[in-house]
Amino acid sequence: MTDVKANLAQVRAEIDRAAHEAGRDPAAVTLVAVSKTHDAPAILPAIEAGQRVFGENRVQEAAGKWPALRERFPDLELHLIGPLQTNKLREALALFDVIQSVDRPKLARMLAEEGARAGRLPRLLVQVNTGEEPQKAGVLPADLDGFLRECREDLGLTVDGLMCIPPVDDQPAPHFALLADMAAAHGLKLLSMGMSGDYPMAIRLGATHVRVGTAIFGHRDYSAPLAG
Repeated sequence: MTDVKANLAQVRAEIDRAAHEAGRDPAAVTLVAVSKTHDAPAILPAIEAGQRVFGENRVQEAAGKWPALRERFPDLELHLIGPLQTNKLREALALFDVIQSVDRPKLARMLAEEGARAGRLPRLLVQVNTGEEPQKAGVLPADLDGFLRECREDLGLTVDGLMCIPPVDDQPAPHFALLADMAAAHGLKLLSMGMSGDYPMAIRLGATHVRVGTAIFGHRDYSAPLAG
């Protein structure tokens, strides 16, 4: 049985260590505990241990378990880290505090329209496809300037940062460095990069948010139904 509290403590210690090695304040790094495929009882030990920021990949899954948890723990912060389908946009805006996966002009336009209608928007990060993988979501590095200009100037959106998921077979460090350089060039303060296998490296290269799931909750069983 996975000891979530012990795993969480270990991840936090590793974040502190990596930050200190990089001459950074550990408080400048936010741990996003990735709870996708894990049900509420599996998540609860992390909440009880003080974890307050969580990441989910799918709107429908998040809607099934987080409203009840947030009633009990109103200070929780929820990030959407997976692709956002436009037909789920209104529901996503009601559920999430941060959307890390803004990745195409149509989605940006609909976010602007729905945000105007609702009178609020989550914080937004643009997902960059640093590996230029055709099967993966994200704005290509060469297109980032134009996309950010459209978001900011044409649509009036506030973009707070960038997110990336490096190719599985690549060394992640060059992708993290590229994302950090692009963020700096555009005055963006938030950098979401690094997962269970490489988050210490991401912290050394400037990550402000690391997305860690398996190292906290154990390996996922994608075939198991969620209890909600």
